[in-house]
Amino acid sequence: MFESVVANLLHSIDIDIDGNRPWDISVHNNRLFPRVLRDANLGLGEAYMEGWWDCPSLDQFFYHVCGGDIERRFRFSLPVLFGKLAYALFNLQSRSRAGIVAVKHYDFGNDMFAAMLDPYMQYSCGFWQHAATLEEAQIAKMEMICRKLDLRPGMRVLDIGCGWGGLGRYMARNYGVRVTGVTVSREQAAYAREHNKGLEVECLLEDYRSLTGTFDRVVSVGMFEHVGHKNYARFMDVVRNLLPPDGLFLLHTIGANKTMHGVDPWIGKYIFTNGILPSMAQIGEVAAGRFIMEDWHSFGADYDKTLMAWERNFVDGRARGAFTCSEKVSRMFRYYLLSCAGAFRARDLQVWQVVLCPAGRVGGYSRPQV
Repeated sequence: MFESVVANLLHSIDIDIDGNRPWDISVHNNRLFPRVLRDANLGLGEAYMEGWWDCPSLDQFFYHVCGGDIERRFRFSLPVLFGKLAYALFNLQSRSRAGIVAVKHYDFGNDMFAAMLDPYMQYSCGFWQHAATLEEAQIAKMEMICRKLDLRPGMRVLDIGCGWGGLGRYMARNYGVRVTGVTVSREQAAYAREHNKGLEVECLLEDYRSLTGTFDRVVSVGMFEHVGHKNYARFMDVVRNLLPPDGLFLLHTIGANKTMHGVDPWIGKYIFTNGILPSMAQIGEVAAGRFIMEDWHSFGADYDKTLMAWERNFVDGRARGAFTCSEKVSRMFRYYLLSCAGAFRARDLQVWQVVLCPAGRVGGYSRPQV
């Protein structure tokens, strides 16, 4: 009975069990079927990690899953409901909890991330309009950010969620600015400090809520996903207080098509603990009254290419011994990267760059050519 229910659900979105197409799945353990019906996304992902099922092309599988909106049929499963309840009742991204995701994900190992990412260690969407390689796409993304921020030599720039510091180093080398980066990851901070030597770039290990001072520009790339709706206003207030009236703030974030009240249970447990994606409405609401919105740029389809490049690098890096991990962890990372690639391909997820200014730019703001 369980198998027929799951098979019919999959068939409705053109996925077959034991079919011969790249997006069809093969099942190695029939306990998969009740597990999926009971635990939804969490059960599906954990079963894959444990080798209960396989698929030649996970990205194509999830393109069908996301495009077919099959997840809504599991919206009342216990993992989904517990997640929604937790986000409603608790501030899962409080200052005391901010470092959890760093310990569980970003501190996984710099050797693995170095193998997976580009030489600038950019762990966010590249810009592929004129790029042929991952490195070119990430350089194009950083260059686009610098131009949108209208950087000038001598400016002070704050990078909230600086990761391994690659953007700050690019800004300092190519635009002559002084950069302060902040992260809650000890591994990222250690890497950044080692590679920042000789540049006017510093890396602080602290939470954004403790920041003080004045900066000409503020940028935050791939960090707003960890802020949480209970802290959006506080985050925007912090940034507003750090900028002069004519300063610029560029927010780069993954976005949801509608306001979310919970997160994918598997992603929340194994990858980005306590993270949640903002919607257009939520960003607009917390920006209103604090900033003038100068520009909103959407290029989420580019994350598909970025994630596929990361997955290839991950597989190649593990094969050549650049890092070591168990087969279960390897399946976890590949499942994460390829499932997200499929979601972006289906336009179920977005990437936005929003440029904000406290008082608005005199004469207006024009997005630079990229």
